Amino acid sequence: MVRTLILMRHGKSAYPDGVADHERPLAARGEREAGLAGQWLRDTQPPIDAVRCSTATRTRETLAAAGIDAPVVYESGIYEASPRTLIELVQLSDDAVSTLLVIGHAPGMPWTAWELAGNRDSMQAVELSRKFPTSALAVLEFDRPWADVDPGTGELVRFHIPR
Repeated sequence: MVRTLILMRHGKSAYPDGVADHERPLAARGEREAGLAGQWLRDTQPPIDAVRCSTATRTRETLAAAGIDAPVVYESGIYEASPRTLIELVQLSDDAVSTLLVIGHAPGMPWTAWELAGNRDSMQAVELSRKFPTSALAVLEFDRPWADVDPGTGELVRFHIPR
């Protein structure tokens, strides 16, 4: 069974005065691009079975704007997570989940996509390594159970920047 992991960076955020980083909301551009990302996911990817989303306001708003209708677990550990932490989160996923969406932040999302990709010389990986902007999506496929996902075991099959 092929498992699909989609790593998404939150949409462009606003910077209101006096608002802590964790509580920053999306900017209008972020809402628009997150909506485009959600449409792209529905048009091109398998149905999402589960979502793991950072507790930050901008990631929660990104999920809402994307319109993804799947069970969600909000994980405070995704905020400022290292690739190792994010990979461990993926490894804990239920084997009934075929397609998992994780919504988080930079540098965690791009670094984790890079760590997991076994095809780092591919066009998608080169593009990802140049820039992983807000609302960007990295799609990786694995030929193993989630518990066996480790660095270099996935294939980066798509990298998409919704604009």
